[in-house]
Amino acid sequence: MKRIYVVLTFLALASALAHAQRLPKGARPENYKLTFTPDLEKGKFAGDETITVQLLKPTSQISLNAVDIDFHDVTITTGGVTQKAKVTSDKEKEMVVLAVEKPLPAGPAAVHITYTGILNDEMRGLYLGKDDQGRRYAASQFEATDARRAYPSFDEPDYKATFDITAIADKNLTAISNQKIVSDTPGPGDKHTVRFATTAKMSSYLAALVVGNFEYIEGEADGIPIRVYSTPGKKEMGAFALETATAVLKYYDHYFGIKYPYGKLDLIGLPDFSAGAMENTGCITFREVILLIDEKRGSAALKKEIASVISHEMAHQWFGDMVTMKWWDDIWLNEGFATWMSSKPLEAWKPEWNFNLDDVSDTGETLNQDSLANTRPIHQPADTPAQIQELFDGIAYGKAAAVLRMLESYLGEETFRAGVNAYLQQHKYANATADDFWDAQTRTSKKPVDKIMPTWVKQAGAPIINVKTQCSGNSTSIQLDQRRYYFDRSKFEAPNDQLWQIPV
Repeated sequence: MKRIYVVLTFLALASALAHAQRLPKGARPENYKLTFTPDLEKGKFAGDETITVQLLKPTSQISLNAVDIDFHDVTITTGGVTQKAKVTSDKEKEMVVLAVEKPLPAGPAAVHITYTGILNDEMRGLYLGKDDQGRRYAASQFEATDARRAYPSFDEPDYKATFDITAIADKNLTAISNQKIVSDTPGPGDKHTVRFATTAKMSSYLAALVVGNFEYIEGEADGIPIRVYSTPGKKEMGAFALETATAVLKYYDHYFGIKYPYGKLDLIGLPDFSAGAMENTGCITFREVILLIDEKRGSAALKKEIASVISHEMAHQWFGDMVTMKWWDDIWLNEGFATWMSSKPLEAWKPEWNFNLDDVSDTGETLNQDSLANTRPIHQPADTPAQIQELFDGIAYGKAAAVLRMLESYLGEETFRAGVNAYLQQHKYANATADDFWDAQTRTSKKPVDKIMPTWVKQAGAPIINVKTQCSGNSTSIQLDQRRYYFDRSKFEAPNDQLWQIPV
């Protein structure tokens, strides 16, 4: 068995090296004060940042995530004493270490950084885009590990903090972020300074900023102002999105039992955008072709797709933004939940669209994918940015949603909903794991959810159930057996010891 030992040793070493990319646990952020000054012509931006942190123990250094950042001046202040910090970069780990001469005591500290960064053309971090008229804009896309390209940060989901964001932009440009504008003043020079209200506690990947030529239409739902932004000349194409968001927000306010918590909701259509959409708190960004539609010419299928994406991203405002996974290995719960949830408000709003049939079709597609030998478990460990990015696949979205539909069917809609709401209330503005969610459902339903669900999320594949009946006199005996289903007949017929706890 020497070969197996060698393989296991290598895997353990690889895991240790990957885990070394995680930040050390010596400090936690409480607030970021961020000022961005984008230069759209030169493709650069200047940043001024103060991070208020709690040092958990005495130390002489603080580690942050940072990529493609040029540091100009860095100081750390504790107890009224300010020290200049030396910056040491580790590009492979995407980290910097800020070191000072005199040890910092445990307790509050302020890290002040002035720096410059790149408005890249990769559609990640804070990047540079163009509309169809060639007008440039800056936009953010931070999920999963790209906030560190826009500001030095504790760029892991468990490090939640509040944000005070300011944009200094050319006077003719619009600035949009997670919260409402609290001031918009002229200067410096031919620019204007836009300051946004303090956010709720959120993870680094959910901060957002868009600066460019944009216009909007607006409405409201349950007292929350809703705007749909587009590049110039397209705002009327946002009418359907506005109607959808209004209906969805009202539904979610009722379903979750927690009113939409972010004060305003902006939906922004971007011509250059890598993902379909991104659930930044209060500031959802979209690829414009799945937000804007000419209602006279657009197809019903495109309307359904736009509505589904909006509903998905709005579900994240509660499940993912307000309560966030502790680490990326549970991103499937965020994405699977939003995928499962997205059809509910649309079924109530537009029953003629038959989203329930789409759910059945999606489950069938998921089972097809899960019948392949190279599928993966829903819960998959990941440490490096590349490993994390690989988790955003059909398993995280489709299979996780199908498993949640199964669980809801087992518990009943209202019992399942009560478990969802108990989970949100318990972990509001904090972080949680999938086990926390199963525990909430177990306590609420009084059924063994915590025993059933690990068999569905921690092993790959899905079972096929064989049922045999035999009649004898006035009784019928039923024999059940299960085995993992494979498309490949040889794999299907080979011995396999996988078992699932099947909720009936």
